[in-house]
Formats: sequence, C-alpha cells, structure tokens
Amino acid sequence: MTTLLLVAGDVSGDHHAADFVRAFKRLRPGTRFVGMGGAAMEGAGVEVTVSQRALAVGGFSGLVSSAGSIFRAWREMSATLSTRRPDLVVLVDSGGFNIPFAGRVKRVSNAPVLYYVTPQVWAWRSGRIRRLARRVDRLAVLFPFERDFYARSGVRVDCVGHPLVDRLESQGRKASKDEARRELGLDVNGPLIALLPGSRRNEIRQHLSLQLAAADRILKQVPDAKFVVALAPSLDRHRVESLITSHPNSDRLAIAVVEDRAWSILGCADAALLKPGTATLEAALLGCPMVVMGRVGRLTAAILRRNLKIAHLALPNLVLDDSLVPELLQADAQPERIAAELLPLLSGPARDRQLKGFDRVRCQLGDPGASSRAARIAEAMVVDREA
Repeated sequence: MTTLLLVAGDVSGDHHAADFVRAFKRLRPGTRFVGMGGAAMEGAGVEVTVSQRALAVGGFSGLVSSAGSIFRAWREMSATLSTRRPDLVVLVDSGGFNIPFAGRVKRVSNAPVLYYVTPQVWAWRSGRIRRLARRVDRLAVLFPFERDFYARSGVRVDCVGHPLVDRLESQGRKASKDEARRELGLDVNGPLIALLPGSRRNEIRQHLSLQLAAADRILKQVPDAKFVVALAPSLDRHRVESLITSHPNSDRLAIAVVEDRAWSILGCADAALLKPGTATLEAALLGCPMVVMGRVGRLTAAILRRNLKIAHLALPNLVLDDSLVPELLQADAQPERIAAELLPLLSGPARDRQLKGFDRVRCQLGDPGASSRAARIAEAMVVDREA
C-alpha cells in the first residue's frame, strides 16, 4: 500500500493538505495518509498522529514559551516517519517546523520530499533557500513569482496555482448575504464586520483586544454595526470568549463567535479586520473589503525590520504590487486609525476601489485545479520511486 506522510502546521495548511489528499485519492484510491494536521485533514481521511495545535504559535517569544509542545510534536512526527515508512513526504507551509523536518527525513529515510505551499523565503530569511534545495526533491508553489524565485536554487519547481481558486469555483451558486448570515446564526440587520485575529495563541493576545477597541470606535459611527469573531479551530473557544467578555464594552458590542467558518463569514461580511496571512487572500476572492492590521513582539519586529525584503505583507497587495489594502502594523495599529480606515469600506469609492482590485487579484491566481496539479506531481514522484 502506498503511504504518504503529510505535515501541515496551521489552519490554512490543513485545508490545502485536505484538498490535496482528496485529489491524490482520485489518482490512487488505496493510498494511506498519515501525519500532522487538523480537522480538515481528518475529514479527508488522514490519520492525524500529531495535532497541529502544537504549532499554534508564532514569533520568537511564542516559540520559546511553547518549546515543550513543539519538541513533543517533533518527536512524535519523527516516530511516525520511522514506523510508517512513507513512500513520499509532503510538507505544507509552516517553514519553521517543516524545513528542519525535511532534514530529518533525509537523514533517516529514503522517501522523497515534496514541499507544497512553500515558506516565504522570498520575503525574509532568504538563506533558507539553500537548506530547501538540499533537503527537498521538488517544490509546488502557488504564485508565478515564486517559481521564478526558486528556479535559481537548482531544485525542481512547478507553479500549480492557488488552491483557494478551487474552493471558490466549487462553492457554486453563492447564497445571499442574509441567507449566509442566518445559516451562521448571525443578525441580518445592519453592516457585519468580521474580526479575524489569527489562528495562533500569541496572535489572539496581540490582536483581539486591539480589534475590539477598533470595534468600539466603529460602533460610535455606525450604531447598527454587528461584529463576529472567526475562531480558528486551533484555538480554545473558552479562552477567546473570556477575552471578549473581559473587554470593557463587551455587552454593547455583542460580539458573536463562530468556529471554523472563516470562509463563510468572509463571504457574508461587509468588511473585515484581519492580520496578514492567507485570510487576506480569502477575503479578496470572496469580495470582502478589508483592513490588515497586526503587531508582533519587539524581538520579532526587530528581526523582521532587519530582514524583510518585500514592501507589502497583505497578500492582495503583494500579488498586485500595489497598496490596495490598508496595512496598519506595529505602532500604526491603533484603534482610531483602524476604525478610520475601515469605515469608508462599508460604502462608497474606497469600497469600490478594493472590489475592483480584487478582480485583478483573482486574475493573477491561475486556473482552478491547483490541488489536482500538485497531486499529479506527487504521484509522479511515487512512480519514480517505485521504478
């Protein structure tokens, strides 16, 4: 029996890996899948031996405080690698864990390694590309500029397009915003603003209180505004709800919390506050105007300032090389400024400008079928190993 070991350390990677698994099953129905992931991978038929919750941290201070759980995840994944003897290892995003783990695979296994949804070494710490080239057999990247960047490394690289396009195509007829809100148990009256603080524990600490403070300012200008927190499945609901209820104006804000439905929430929201990451691209594809905001610890910020090689962090801005979406980061991430940038997105020229820009973003992401193209690359690697 063919065995694939997958490692996806965050929520977006979990969904991308699940789509990949379903596509690979169509090529090799009897394949066994094991590895690190979450609910989406389990739903696709992966035996999840390590929960991705162990890696639900970010930044250097978060890594230090969670060193024990990360070490246990490493040990358990190493054991899975040794006992399951995979025919192929597929790494999905999460470069902080997966680049070292690729080295582990090369030391103790003869399984080839495919890196699907590669880490953003083109953005910072570009020295990692040399380690990738030594440890990985093939790369499947999402953006054409990534293919051009990695082509210089000597490792074989293919651009498969973005799997979010597949999800957009597969949803078919889009329900009205009112229908979608009712399905989620949300109020259909008044503008709805989505709050996406992140999928890692330290991101909740850094972002949620800031987003709630911005919501206070928005509500003063738009008294019928409603707010919903899109809760990532990697986070503890009770802890997030406790942070919300401890906010001084939580009763007046009446924040709803909906778990593991970020895609649906962005599809029916009028605007969103969210941190840099895959969700910014999801919002663009779903036509949800946004303000991107975020803070990291001082040490992480200092390292990023020294090493960051790109002008934008929001993916729509990066894809277009344009300041389409406001980015309020570090000292600029103040409740008043966040509210001031979001309010014009509820109606008028600023909203229209973003929506037109999102059409341009969609055109840059390639045709549907990214998961299938990545699965065909993986199958070819298995066939080569069997030959």
